[in-house]
Amino acid sequence: MSEPIVVGTDGSDESDRALRWAAAEAVLRERPLHIVHTVESWPYKAPLFMPPETTEQMTRTGRRLLAAARGRVEERWPDLETTTALVAEDPPKGLRDQSAKAFELVLGSRGRGGFAGLLLGSTSLRMAAHSTVPVVIVRGDTTDRGEIVVGVDLLGNTGGLLDYAFDAAALRDARLRVLHAWRTFSTYIDLEYDLAIEQTKRDLHTQVVEAYQPLRAKYPGVDVVDEIALDHSVAALSHASRNARLLVVGAHQRHWAAPRLGSTAHGVIHHAHCPIAVIPHTE
Repeated sequence: MSEPIVVGTDGSDESDRALRWAAAEAVLRERPLHIVHTVESWPYKAPLFMPPETTEQMTRTGRRLLAAARGRVEERWPDLETTTALVAEDPPKGLRDQSAKAFELVLGSRGRGGFAGLLLGSTSLRMAAHSTVPVVIVRGDTTDRGEIVVGVDLLGNTGGLLDYAFDAAALRDARLRVLHAWRTFSTYIDLEYDLAIEQTKRDLHTQVVEAYQPLRAKYPGVDVVDEIALDHSVAALSHASRNARLLVVGAHQRHWAAPRLGSTAHGVIHHAHCPIAVIPHTE
């Protein structure tokens, strides 16, 4: 069986939007959909402090929620292979385990909170930083029009990031915008400074083209434009996301043994106007 699209749900409006996005993505990619609901594990681990009827109620509620989510998917996409899982575990661990062999994990930007709060903002951020598969956080406009935008850091490994972005653009028959943001900290403006800026932009443009050039042969039908933005990366990518259907960014590379999300990915998750795909760093 092909790697599934995994989506977390808790019944909130945000998670319902994530569910719809994930189902449409699964249909587009011809992959199965796996819907996951987690409940906090501590009531199950502390039976002396939690009445049995409480854990039973949480289980019944979770099963009803999953059945309703699956029903909505099957009503709209009856041919989509769909499975569900109720997991009694801390949300990040439960999601990580369920998506370990997935193609990607889809989450809402926020959720209900409380014991059944699967999609809190903190959980989405943690999964984006720790997941070994791409994490799509559904926020903003979920239109099926517009371009795919990918932010590239020329100091990092962009292979997996660009491959995901090219693939997403090819599947959607969308234009791909490859954006690198760069900001100078000098405040002195004169002719010599302006010339230096223009030369730097030309050099950066050359590097950006060199970074994605190997993928042009693999995806010959993708219309690519590149942009060097003289701005902070979060501001530039958030602005570009206004006309995008998907924004693709990379998670920061691991520092020693600890994965990091990085300030750019963290910022656009909060400020983008469309869904964001966070691609894990590859060596």
